[in-house]
Amino acid sequence: MRQLYIITGAKGHLASTIIRYLRKQDCEIRGLILPSETGEDDEQLTYYKGDVTKPETLDDIFMDIEDREVIVIHTAAIISIGETVTPQLYRVNVEGTRNVIEKCRSYAVKRLVYVSSVHAIPESGQNATISEVESFTREAVTGAYASTKAEASQEVMDAAKNGLDAVIVHPSGIIGPYDDGSNHIVQMIQMRLSGRLPAGVTGGYDFVDVRDVAKGCLLAAEKGKTGSCYILSNRYFSLRELLECVRRVVGGRRIFSSRLESQRRAYRFLPGLRRSEIPGLSLPDMHSIRFRAMTVSPMIREPLSLATCPVICRKPFVIRSTGSRGKMWHCRHDAVWPTRKPDK
Repeated sequence: MRQLYIITGAKGHLASTIIRYLRKQDCEIRGLILPSETGEDDEQLTYYKGDVTKPETLDDIFMDIEDREVIVIHTAAIISIGETVTPQLYRVNVEGTRNVIEKCRSYAVKRLVYVSSVHAIPESGQNATISEVESFTREAVTGAYASTKAEASQEVMDAAKNGLDAVIVHPSGIIGPYDDGSNHIVQMIQMRLSGRLPAGVTGGYDFVDVRDVAKGCLLAAEKGKTGSCYILSNRYFSLRELLECVRRVVGGRRIFSSRLESQRRAYRFLPGLRRSEIPGLSLPDMHSIRFRAMTVSPMIREPLSLATCPVICRKPFVIRSTGSRGKMWHCRHDAVWPTRKPDK
């Protein structure tokens, strides 16, 4: 029986990378895109227009699947750096996930892989390491995006307990190639490269290459345990370290890092930038970058056999990856992101 992958949010950074890897397999791919988006069909990939907030628009993508083994990877979501859950954010991230769950039930798909976020997992304190959990609550997390992702994750967990074959993956901060400019961290790096980011704030985050997350999603579809959650991360990078890695690759002056955590004070050290141009400086994001939160879980290392590459790495160096229990992993990418040649 031939496999059919249905990918929601197919024009997104992660979804489009997943599709790149699926093209190497003998499978059929259907991508869900918004009515305002366009996509070119070919022999392996077919785009369907629909909206996860409107369940009646989702039926077409599930048609004629009787003789196929169907796997749904639900990546469609709105990323928000705000503090308040807007109606649109809730409709897409929570109600949209409910609609996808119901379609998976109605059409008896083999497995649903829901792409959540590490933000859906409660933080236990500053500099603490978080791990997978068995339940989620919006009251235990910070920020509008985290709140919706936590609620949607619990919807998936409840569906798994009621018979749906579903797993959840929790990526950390995704960076890497193939982005269309909507990724906040990629925006920050682009601003640094163009000279429009003369200063930065202290703090950091756990980053992960989009290619590793894409492979993690496919491994979760293949090897994940029903009702389980898997963190997809790499290691902690300070923002200064990340930008310095970029500077060493492409050249330019060193960027200084302000020790001011207040947005109001930090903006005074960023001359020439409008507030809307500074990515990652909302209160929830300022909260996030103060926490060194997550590592790659052994649940990924062993059952899913996922070995992540460092976000910024150089061949032929050998690196020690977070969570590998001392095991050495070799970089398998071509050069250095963002200037390295992307995987074919």
